[in-house]
Amino acid sequence: MAGGKETTRQRMINIMYLVLLAMLALNVSDTVLDAFKNINDSLDTSKNNVNSSINQLFSAFENSKLKEEPARAQPIYEKAQQAKAAADELNNYIDNIKKQFTVAGDGINPETGDLVNRDNLDIAQDIMINKGEADKLKAKINATREKLISLLDPADRANVAFSLEAKDPERKRKGNWQATYFGEGTPLTAAMTVLTKLQADTKNAEAEVVKKLFGNLDKAQVNLDQFAAVAVAPTSYVIQGQPYTAEVFLTASDSRSTPDITVNGNKLSIKEGKGTYTGRTGSVGEFTWVGTVRVRQTDGQVKEYKTQPQKYQVAKPSATVSSTKMNVIYAGIPNPFTVSAAGFPLESIKASISSGSMSGSNGNYNVSLAGSQVGQEVSINVSASNAGKTVSLGSQKFRVKAIPKPIAKVGGRSGGDVASVQLKSESEIEADLDDFPFDVKFKIQRYKLTIIKPRSDAITISGSGGSFAGQVRAAINSITPGTRVFFEDIVSVGPDGRQNVLPSLAFTVK
Repeated sequence: MAGGKETTRQRMINIMYLVLLAMLALNVSDTVLDAFKNINDSLDTSKNNVNSSINQLFSAFENSKLKEEPARAQPIYEKAQQAKAAADELNNYIDNIKKQFTVAGDGINPETGDLVNRDNLDIAQDIMINKGEADKLKAKINATREKLISLLDPADRANVAFSLEAKDPERKRKGNWQATYFGEGTPLTAAMTVLTKLQADTKNAEAEVVKKLFGNLDKAQVNLDQFAAVAVAPTSYVIQGQPYTAEVFLTASDSRSTPDITVNGNKLSIKEGKGTYTGRTGSVGEFTWVGTVRVRQTDGQVKEYKTQPQKYQVAKPSATVSSTKMNVIYAGIPNPFTVSAAGFPLESIKASISSGSMSGSNGNYNVSLAGSQVGQEVSINVSASNAGKTVSLGSQKFRVKAIPKPIAKVGGRSGGDVASVQLKSESEIEADLDDFPFDVKFKIQRYKLTIIKPRSDAITISGSGGSFAGQVRAAINSITPGTRVFFEDIVSVGPDGRQNVLPSLAFTVK
């Protein structure tokens, strides 16, 4: 802002400018907002999955134990119903807050599926902090937690592990629990994600309590307490053009159980209810294995489950090394190479050369060799990282060749008839390499120019470099029709540092 006395209008403009800068500083990127929306959707899906699991627990209990042993089952069933009612009450309370967010945030944007004003930094703070909704929510969360715990037997209460609790942070940088999750600077979509997370915590707490209540009467000994998304593909090795397919599904396991798991009759060690199988890879070929899981029920019976036959193939390490443009290496210039190995990602592959230099990564490399290595052989060695170890994938030899000899030209011509005007207009003698896949530059070091005019003696001048200058320039400017012009003893040098004597040029001036 400018100094000196300001008018009222100028002061107003300055204030608006400061407000705009503040708004820009507070603006939250769409990437961050999209991340909150994705987390919110994932939490909502998890909440619904847990709710479906709870409904299945109730249905199974109602159709089995409640009918078979009503005297024992009825009190437990009533406690489970109380747990469900307490969780539903908290869930509905949070839904009401979400509706307030939606109304204040101008509804849902059909393009993003998120709140229209999802980046607003004031709505959540106003509703939750200024209007006291966060205080009420905190009290209701902790009351629901205590209610759920009180429904359990004393022995089970000590093992409660659900995260439904509103505690003030130990490091109070942002204040209490309310300010931490809904305080100043919280985007509306972030606050909405927090509410969805609390609903997911509520359902997880309800599920744990219901499972503990039903546990003593449930027929199966296995209590599913951990869930994981699993992707299973027939193979991780795919040829270009073939489709890659995989099954993606949700699995559940009991981290506290110790089932008997074997593969092809060999028992596996168990950790958190899971066994890990390591297949042999000492020989080449295709191998098949079947896993068997045996679980003991509460009635003493053992149930057995078998996996589908699983196959894996062991192949010898191999590598493919191919020159990008030629099957030899030319000295003095960068030679592009591609390096790949079947079954190994490009980022895990390393290539090196026995002499010279080789640079690059991810399958693309450049090889450079000196002119002194022409006529020799070099080896390109390929290795890859596999399970933390370096595996040699072989090597291939290449011959080092010199860059072909170029052709001298003046004005793109290598001799013949030429108009005097055209020859006088040229400024240098060049060395070109026709029909070569690399863009190679040559320099003319020296040459001799001989001019024979009609009825005159021959004149020979030595030229240094490729440019026509000094006596060479004057001699060329003096030519007349019928003059014979010769460029001889032409010496060029390429990027490999090797000198070449090029064929002479002969022109007849017309």
